[in-house]
This record gives sequence, structure tokens and C-alpha cells, in this order.
Amino acid sequence: MTAADHRNIIYDVVSGASAGAIAATFVCPLDVIKTRLQVHGLPDTSWRKGGVIVSSLQNIIQKEGFKGLYRGLSPTLAALLPTWAVYFAVYGHLKELLHSHDDNSGQLSFGANIIAASGAGAATSIVTNPLWVVKTRLQTQGMRVGVIPYTSISSALRRIMQEEGFRGCYSGLLPSLVGISHVAIQFPAYEKIKSYLAKRDNTTTNKLSPGKVALASSISKILASLMTYPHEVIRSRLQEQGHVRNPEIHYKGVVDCVKPVFQKQGFAVSTVDVESELELKGDPKNCCTLGEAGNDSEHQTVVSL
Repeated sequence: MTAADHRNIIYDVVSGASAGAIAATFVCPLDVIKTRLQVHGLPDTSWRKGGVIVSSLQNIIQKEGFKGLYRGLSPTLAALLPTWAVYFAVYGHLKELLHSHDDNSGQLSFGANIIAASGAGAATSIVTNPLWVVKTRLQTQGMRVGVIPYTSISSALRRIMQEEGFRGCYSGLLPSLVGISHVAIQFPAYEKIKSYLAKRDNTTTNKLSPGKVALASSISKILASLMTYPHEVIRSRLQEQGHVRNPEIHYKGVVDCVKPVFQKQGFAVSTVDVESELELKGDPKNCCTLGEAGNDSEHQTVVSL
């Protein structure tokens, strides 16, 4: 990589982490609700008095106070910088290695983009998984009776290592790796949509307006979310269960978790609709998408709330 390439990666990381911090803070209450629904399912009374989102917000405030809406925010913010740093460093390096597979327009082919995005996503998942385990447990511990709560990121990581060993920090990693397909769909689709919009407007991708970049970001995110959502339910349940001592239900692995989830809940339309809505509204990655705008010469950060 040239000095300019390294400089662009630094710009990407700082911009992505900064915009991601704003977005994560803004949507944290919805992210808390989403995670709790993934772990505990849809409450029987959630459709009364305003629907699942309103009733969940009211329930959290009544039982845990306003602070309960922002559980898990600290590990989310702590994970942003390494997430973007690892992702763009690996993604840029893999794009260079795969540059021989670019199409006639000078851009990587769709398959090469998928390989680059998948490799970067895998590296990111492996590096940051312990922080996401902490985030999931902080967001759900308010619903567990008899659980000794974590008080900080450091105390959570220390207790996980003491009580569960190194393996506990990487609970839910397998479905996270399966979820790489989300990134593999979103980013290549994002770049292809930008290329299409630029071609239609007879311009280049680095000269697209913020509105067009936001459109490409939103469409690619929605497409990826709808196609890959189920893995998040499995990941959250595997990450959370280690916090409970002697639970009634203990999943031995991914397959053991998938069976009872689909046997009990299946693809109930109401649950899918609610959880999909929370995925699209509550996932910080939906509100903050940092994308290359052009041929490595200019970068734009888009925050679409």
C-alpha cells in the first residue's frame, strides 16, 4: 500500500468510528429492546398499549430507570474503533490482492468484492467478539433474576475468564462468522449501487451527492438484514446464556440452539416483523455506513437516521 492508501484507511477508521458512536448512542434504546427480544422472545402482552416498542420502552424505564435504555453502550463504543480499523485494513489489503479480478470499468468484480468483504468481516468478528459478548449480557442482565450483574467492561471480561474461561469470550462466534454473509452482501451491493447511480448520472462515484450515497447505503443494508437476520437470534442466545448459573435451558452449541428456537417459535409472522423492524431501526450499522466514495481518492461518511 502507498502512503496515500494508509492515510485513506486512517480517514475511514476515524470517520466510521466517529459516525458510529453518534449512531450507536442515538439508537441504543432500540438495540436493547432488539437484543432482549432475541434472547427472551416476544412478550405475550407486548402488543397492548402501543405495541412492542412502546411497551418495552415503558417497561425498561419503570423497572430499571432511564439508565436501562443505555445498557451495553460502553462496549459498543469501545468496539467501534477496532471494528473499523480491522475491517478497512483487511478489506483494503484483500482488494489489492484481488485487483486482477476487476471488471472493465476498473472496479472489482462482484465475486472478488464478496471475498474481500468476507475476509474482512471474519477478522473483525474474531477480534471484537469478546466485547459483543459483554454488550449482549449487559443489555439482558436486567431481565434475569438472581444474576450478579456486571458493573463495567473490565469486570465483565474478568468474570467471564474466571467463570467460563477463554471459551466464554468467544461464545456465539460461529453464528457471528455465519453472519459474515451480511457484510458480504451489504458492501458489494453498496458499491454496485453507487456505480449504477454514478453511471446513470454520468458521473463518478466520488462525486455522488450525500443523498445518493445514503440511498445506496440504505438499500444495501435492508437487503442484507432481511437475508441474514436469523443468525443474530442464535448468536445473542449463545452469548447470553453463560451469564446464568445453572439455567433451565443450556444450549450446547449452534445446532442445539437452532432446534428449540424454530420448534417453539418457528417463523411466526408477528415475531419476524417486529424483530426485522428492530433490526433495521436498532442496529447501529444501519444508521452509520462508511463507504468508499470513488476510486480510493475521496471518502464520505453517511449517517442516515
